[in-house]
Amino acid sequence: MNCPSCGAPMQLKPGSDAFKCEFCQSVYLPGKDDDGVRVLGEPSGQACPLCSVPLVEAALAKVRILYCTACRGMLVPMQVFEGLVDELRATQGGKTVQTAPDSDDLRRKIDCPQCHRRMDTHLYGGPGNVVIDSCEECSLIWLDRGELMHIVHAPDDRIPEGAELV
Repeated sequence: MNCPSCGAPMQLKPGSDAFKCEFCQSVYLPGKDDDGVRVLGEPSGQACPLCSVPLVEAALAKVRILYCTACRGMLVPMQVFEGLVDELRATQGGKTVQTAPDSDDLRRKIDCPQCHRRMDTHLYGGPGNVVIDSCEECSLIWLDRGELMHIVHAPDDRIPEGAELV
């Protein structure tokens, strides 16, 4: 990406979702798409497991993910997934009526974009009635478009940690 101010090459700031021009010191923050994802555009070297389009670096709630600009699926590291859901819940209120998951989704077979082994397809263990794909070997979760927001906006009936049952 080139600097909109001076035309010099911009670098993605480490740990950030912004680009910085080393020449004029301008900072550029890409806009969010309608999924709330900031597409950073840096190629990842991995392809979408659904449509084979190259995955690109992206950020969602300041968490780095890999994103497919074609089908809008996302590859999320397992170690940041719960924090990402919590952050989105805190900033995006509102609950939705949950529908039953599509049993056909459980039969889907996709390969991990990183190691190319078959991903495990299963019901997400938290709220949302969502079928997700995960690779335990690479510690990655694949979410189709809309699945993350389905989880975020699901009523959470789990008992909070440390709560006492009466």
